Amino acid sequence: METPTVEAKKQEAPENWQEELQELQKRHELAEKMGGDEAIAKQHGAGRLTIRERISQLADQTSFQEVGKLTGQGHYVEGKLQSVTPAPYVMGLAKIDGRPVAIGGEDFTIRGGSSWSGDRKKGGQGGFVEDLALNYRIPLVNLIDGAGGSVTSHKRRGHAVFPGVHGFETSVELMSVAPVVSAVLGTAAGGPAGRAILSHWSVMTRDTSQIFAAGPPVVERSLGQIISKEELGGHKAAADMAGLVHNVAANEAECFEMIRRYLSYMPNNVWELPPAVESQDPPERAEEALRTIVPKDRRKPYNMRTLISLLVDKASVFEIQPTYGKSVITSLARMNGKVVGVVANNPMIYGGALDLKSSRKQTHFIQLCDTFHIPLIFLVDVPGFMVGKDAELAGTLREGMRSVYVAMQATVPILTVVIRKCYGMAGMAATDKNGIGLKLAWPSAEWGSLPVEGGVAAAYKREIAAAEDPKQRERELEAELRELTSPFRTAEAFGVEDIIDPSETRRYLCRFIDAAQGRLRTSLGPKLRSGVLP
Repeated sequence: METPTVEAKKQEAPENWQEELQELQKRHELAEKMGGDEAIAKQHGAGRLTIRERISQLADQTSFQEVGKLTGQGHYVEGKLQSVTPAPYVMGLAKIDGRPVAIGGEDFTIRGGSSWSGDRKKGGQGGFVEDLALNYRIPLVNLIDGAGGSVTSHKRRGHAVFPGVHGFETSVELMSVAPVVSAVLGTAAGGPAGRAILSHWSVMTRDTSQIFAAGPPVVERSLGQIISKEELGGHKAAADMAGLVHNVAANEAECFEMIRRYLSYMPNNVWELPPAVESQDPPERAEEALRTIVPKDRRKPYNMRTLISLLVDKASVFEIQPTYGKSVITSLARMNGKVVGVVANNPMIYGGALDLKSSRKQTHFIQLCDTFHIPLIFLVDVPGFMVGKDAELAGTLREGMRSVYVAMQATVPILTVVIRKCYGMAGMAATDKNGIGLKLAWPSAEWGSLPVEGGVAAAYKREIAAAEDPKQRERELEAELRELTSPFRTAEAFGVEDIIDPSETRRYLCRFIDAAQGRLRTSLGPKLRSGVLP
């Protein structure tokens, strides 16, 4: 028998892809170096993590499946790869508390996270990560740390790109499908800033992040204003004053914890219900403190946040926009383990009246809850819209009526509890117009078109002026009418469904939230938004 030659043995041996696999491993290692040690050190020196560190800390351990790790610009000598400049965006599929999410963010260590385009975009508006969230109907988490486009792209392309070529079409569509969360973790301008706004909930870090349409150099060049990044778009400007961003975290670790907590209240998409948990807090729990929390003196405020905490499941409150529009408190919470949205007037600010900012905040929150099938509980103590010259010139009436408009289009179950005052058009925004219209009241409640005090002065102006003692006559008329505003008179006519002992409020609400689950389960899917917002 003839012995095979060496050449024949080589031909018989299986093909070996070791060289290609080694190159793949090398390219992965180059991508993980990001912008290099110096750029990473600079990022850490600014008090910020790298995008890979952020994803690692936020996502469940070992759950991140990166997509597009090889994307970037290879540098070759005689056809041999020497180095790679990775694309300044990292993204893929991950899990947060066991649930799948699409996640991505700018790598600031590479060209400051500025936009990069290959055959297909990885991130940003219209990028793969948005397509992933939209098509798989899973939440999207944007970790934003970049300024978007740059004029240097003109030189690279040889022409300027017309706005909207890579538009926000997918971003907008996704808002009606799945939860979108944005964390501003550095300087966000241009497209990344726009994406932060096109989200259901956003958070930024105190002192290490800013957000604006354009940064200080553009502002100085166009307007001659010299202003710092922090003054222009830091947390005080963006969250407290402008309301661009919902919440503020002390640092990135707290930011990631807040993201995890927010998502725990959200369904994966609009075809699912928000996740319920088994509650350790009995729905029958009665709180005697609620009987005395509202002062007998109608002019004295009380702590509405304490009231909320006594009603909902213990330690379940997640407040949205606590530093903006402070005359309204908007919070996600749970009642007997089910997710609810709580809208409560804050009597410590403007007596609970709705001003422009609080109206805008309330409108956004109602739409959020309606989109994701979260029942709403209104805890009402509202004297009306904010009045006066400043309020009128600010457009408070229009913003307030937007809140009324959105509330009247909401289709989720709405439960109204009047704690004290419920007056005028602002009161309309706190009632259910598309469901059973359940209105509950405490014995401290009062309501009407407008408060008796101002109403008497307007309606009986001539009679008061003609009286021997105008002030005395005004007080007499107020007393007469106040007797007629007793909530028990309205209850006699079934104009309010029930007046309840405040300590029984939790039990009553839990019963109705539990009963509403069948309605919620059978009305899933996207919500129709009809008409034109006023």
